[in-house]
Amino acid sequence: MTRVKMCGLFRDEDISYANEVKPDYIGFVFYPKSHRYVSIEKAQSLKARLDPEIKAVGVFVDSDISFIKELVAKNIIDIVQLHGHEDSNYIHELRKSIDNPDISIIQAIVIKNEADILRLPQNDFIDNEFSADYYLVDSGMGSGSSFNWDLLKEHNGKIFLAGGLNTENIAKALSTVKPFAVDVSSGIETDRIKDFDKMKKFISLVKENRSERNE
Repeated sequence: MTRVKMCGLFRDEDISYANEVKPDYIGFVFYPKSHRYVSIEKAQSLKARLDPEIKAVGVFVDSDISFIKELVAKNIIDIVQLHGHEDSNYIHELRKSIDNPDISIIQAIVIKNEADILRLPQNDFIDNEFSADYYLVDSGMGSGSSFNWDLLKEHNGKIFLAGGLNTENIAKALSTVKPFAVDVSSGIETDRIKDFDKMKKFISLVKENRSERNE
């Protein structure tokens, strides 16, 4: 079934909302230039209130590996998402530093044209210490814009579909791409704040339209 990640939670209310609507993942943004940025201390407080069945994803942009290691060691995050210029050597060093096979890595790839699709493995990803476990396809971090989903129509890998998703287009997105998971942030906000009604509706629509593909 298609999973749901709700990203950019930074208020206590956001966690309360998530605990009620129950996405599979939530995201904490550790990029200081984002208005959704959270400090280690705030993220730790939020994680303590999060339903343990919901996985916390840490979103990073070219961060020091030691910083990510600290968040993993403190059990603040369960999954690492890389949204910068991190290459295969960075991923290799990150895995060695974390030294925890239960911590998955998601790597974001910006999709602008068909050539960008070639950067994605075409099937389920090979277990490789130099590569990510999942790939998040987006039109650009925090852009709130979608891209041509038809580019991914035949893709069978475990991808997180992101970029401009909302309650108005999620059904079409799922019928076109059939991803492993969908990632939403601005699409469940009103005036840049998480909106409980939109979160609830988004989850409901995913359940109605979710795919059996990519279990």
